[in-house]
Amino acid sequence: MANQSFGEMLKEQRWDDHRYYHHSLVNQSLHLISACSFVVAYVYLLIDPVVSALIAWLVSMTSRQAGHFFFEPKDYDYVNDASHEYKEAIKVGYNIRRKIVLMAIWAFAPIVLWFEPSLFGMIEPANGVKEWIRDVGQFWFMLGIGGLAFRVIQLGLRDGWMTGFVWATKIITDPFHDIKLYHRAPIELMRKRAARRRKI
Repeated sequence: MANQSFGEMLKEQRWDDHRYYHHSLVNQSLHLISACSFVVAYVYLLIDPVVSALIAWLVSMTSRQAGHFFFEPKDYDYVNDASHEYKEAIKVGYNIRRKIVLMAIWAFAPIVLWFEPSLFGMIEPANGVKEWIRDVGQFWFMLGIGGLAFRVIQLGLRDGWMTGFVWATKIITDPFHDIKLYHRAPIELMRKRAARRRKI
């Protein structure tokens, strides 16, 4: 891996992510929804970063992680001859354990801000529900940046900075790549379900 170019490493990380973690057509379809909404969130980054964060976390991240948590097989991967434990151990980005921590912070943020609007004296307290929603969006925006930076630093210190920067590039460009990969997943899913009904 040390002799690989940036492009080769990016291609490898994308391929490993696809072959190890996107077997389910339901998961692929949810990733398509996630990817399309992420593109909308990217547009809103230029208009209103808070709205961008609300779209990204409420639609993009929930659909994406629901696909991984509830629909992706966790048993032995005979296609790649790898156990779920092995795949989780070698995953470059956020494996399920790390995702649980990240999503727990995401889920508890609105509750904390509701009961502690000043965030323990760190911000101006929200005046009304609209300001509270914007505070939540701002928190989620910083959580997204922080989650990305934190993993880049972890990877940089452990595997080298090229690995961390390649992973960050992959994450940022994943929505466009996922649309390319999974744009037919909902059609294939409907076809498979229709075929099952005909057999019944």
